[in-house]
Amino acid sequence: MPSPTYYVSTPIYYVNDAPHLGHAYTTVAGDVLTRWHRQRGEKVWYLTGTDEHGQKIMRTAEANGVTPQEWCDKLVDEAWQPLWEHLGIANDDFIRTTQKRHTDRVQEFVQDLYDKGEIYKGGYEGPYCVGCEEYKLPSDLIKAEDGTELCAIHKKPVELLKEENYFFKLSEYGPKLLEFYEANPGFIQPESARNEVLNFVRKGLQDLSISRSTFDWGVPVPWDTEHVIYVWVDALLNYATAVGYGADQARFEEIFPADVHLVGKDILRFHAIIWPAMLMANGLPVPGKVAANGWLMVGGEKMSKSNLTGIKPQDLTSHFGVDAYRWYFLRAIAFGQDGSFSWEDFTARYTSELANDYGNLASRVAAMVGKYFGGELPAAIADGDAEKAVQDGLAKAVAEADRRIGDELDFQGGILAVFDFVKQVNGYLTEQEPWKVAKDDSAEGRARLATILYTAAESLRGVAVLLNSVMPDTSQKLWDSLGAQAPLGSLAEQRVQDAGTWGLLPAGSKVTKGAVLFPRLEEKPA
Repeated sequence: MPSPTYYVSTPIYYVNDAPHLGHAYTTVAGDVLTRWHRQRGEKVWYLTGTDEHGQKIMRTAEANGVTPQEWCDKLVDEAWQPLWEHLGIANDDFIRTTQKRHTDRVQEFVQDLYDKGEIYKGGYEGPYCVGCEEYKLPSDLIKAEDGTELCAIHKKPVELLKEENYFFKLSEYGPKLLEFYEANPGFIQPESARNEVLNFVRKGLQDLSISRSTFDWGVPVPWDTEHVIYVWVDALLNYATAVGYGADQARFEEIFPADVHLVGKDILRFHAIIWPAMLMANGLPVPGKVAANGWLMVGGEKMSKSNLTGIKPQDLTSHFGVDAYRWYFLRAIAFGQDGSFSWEDFTARYTSELANDYGNLASRVAAMVGKYFGGELPAAIADGDAEKAVQDGLAKAVAEADRRIGDELDFQGGILAVFDFVKQVNGYLTEQEPWKVAKDDSAEGRARLATILYTAAESLRGVAVLLNSVMPDTSQKLWDSLGAQAPLGSLAEQRVQDAGTWGLLPAGSKVTKGAVLFPRLEEKPA
């Protein structure tokens, strides 16, 4: 049964370095999704955070001459949390895996599995990627020109590790997982990701090493403190510990499990195989959906610090603005597919769609209401076929955007539905030529001009609601420009599903021409 709260999570991000565009892409997607559901009037919980244990963190801290905890504190305080604030991320919680509220519950969860006979002691030897914090199968490796085996993701040599560990009986959950996938075909998205997981599980699962004894930066295994809990077991449990597992049962039952886990495709198996198996083993409900986004590519390489393709989001927001940044990546890249970033593409889309289509429409309408009606929105006198087409267009945009963004996580499709409507309104104004109609001082001419401008302003009222989740600051500016606050209340109070109801913006609203929504871009920084 779904919980009363719509619960969305991002991955918790490794703090071995500062965040780049790839991290921000997933986090902005989660923010848009949860804002959208809040605008539906639903109770929402949005979780993000940082993954702070493991060998990779320990080595990074050592290389920088500080303790692992000092390194994590510095990165979280100076890089991660400030960026989410800068990008307008409205998360409800920020979990850190070094917090006691997390580590105590992780030990309890693993102890429960041990007591149930789901964990046993054994040995393992195999190639290990520190970057992935994962033992690799032969199919996960590529060979360098000199024959060295590399991690296919990080393009770095794997290490051959041999240690005595504790193991979770993951192999026993293969049939149960396949049965679950069959009964819940929408659990893994997109379809290509689902097929990858199905093929992997059908080949047979190996038991999972859930402890490490070669280093000590992690949560101690409660029954054997010579071992620390495998960082991925530790990390996955954040989705439960952050919402009250083992500490606040009522809250836990209200929020858990997640409706949507947003993940990068390189960590899909952890979330679609290991995580549900762990939950099944402990008798807990499994998530509603695991949605794997693609990689952001630069020069044909996955964007990452290790590949030297990491770009700071601030490099772009300082030039294009935060709202345009939030809009661009979800509009330009189909969620679930790989996408290439280029400065030129961002510039072209900003100029064409944001500045020319959307921003210019808002500016023209406000200017004409000010010029011809003293800034007071006139009443529509008589709607004709042209107005009916615009009204139908808004209703269609609302229905399509709500379905695509709110239900299907098709951010690109939802945004395009709204901008198709923006183009329709621009076309309506071009055809109706209100600047020419304004030359007719007769009662019929004034009535016609009033109808045209009301239709355009009311259209923008709907657009402001529909784009509030994507571009909240810009939508608020438009809302204020339309004078909608006084008669209709705050923008946050407007329901997405009601945005297509025609005639909500009352005549007499005070329309003002504010600052340009999308200013002309300056020269690209060197």
